[in-house]
Amino acid sequence: MININEEVFYEGGPAKSDLIVNLFAGLTILGLPFTFAAIVRALWLRYNISNKRITIDGGWFGKNKTQVALSNIDEIRSVPRGFGSYGDMVLILNDGSKVEMKSLPLFRDKQKFIEENIIKRSQTINLKEVEGFATKS
Repeated sequence: MININEEVFYEGGPAKSDLIVNLFAGLTILGLPFTFAAIVRALWLRYNISNKRITIDGGWFGKNKTQVALSNIDEIRSVPRGFGSYGDMVLILNDGSKVEMKSLPLFRDKQKFIEENIIKRSQTINLKEVEGFATKS
């Protein structure tokens, strides 16, 4: 469910070039597992990146749903694939757990958007940190 103040930056599936590259790899016996994984990603993996959260719908028949608030993200690591046209991203959360996002098209733009919104959120004053008459600095 999207709030009124929430703006969607990206809504869609994995990169189409990931599927194309892995279909060509499937012509060899060694590439078949990668081809099947790419087909499953293309059919059932969907991303929704907004200025407040990231939602990942995936799994077998798209039955798994993962939501991460941007305020819970501690670090972002990414690796380019497909000659840099798409890439994989790992979100490291405050509690140390990791969320993977595979085959994101134009992943550098999405990483920049997420990092900018993390910075905006950290700059806002959190009123829950008020203790007594003084605030934390």
